[in-house]
Amino acid sequence: MVSIDSFRKLAMSFPHVTEEPHFEKTSFRTNKKIFATFDEKNHQAVLKLSEIDQSVFCASSEMIFYPAQNKWGKQGWTVVELLKVRPKMFEDALKQSYENVIIKKK
Repeated sequence: MVSIDSFRKLAMSFPHVTEEPHFEKTSFRTNKKIFATFDEKNHQAVLKLSEIDQSVFCASSEMIFYPAQNKWGKQGWTVVELLKVRPKMFEDALKQSYENVIIKKK
């Protein structure tokens, strides 16, 4: 299980990250690009993963990681069930999401 406090602490540990509102969610951004959002009401995160990373995380735990609905999921946006995910697995996925946004920016 990953709490919002743990999520926030980890996300903010990456360089140049800001926390900003995003509709009814909280977003974490670097260079104005969202790499993660948190939906407190539903205890879910959404991460920006590559297609390969998304397939690996989803295959390992399909009840915990799954593509977001519609075109967003096809673009790598991946839902994470925070009440079910192991902290280390979430940390790995969040780091990948951050790195994907940094690399894409360059």
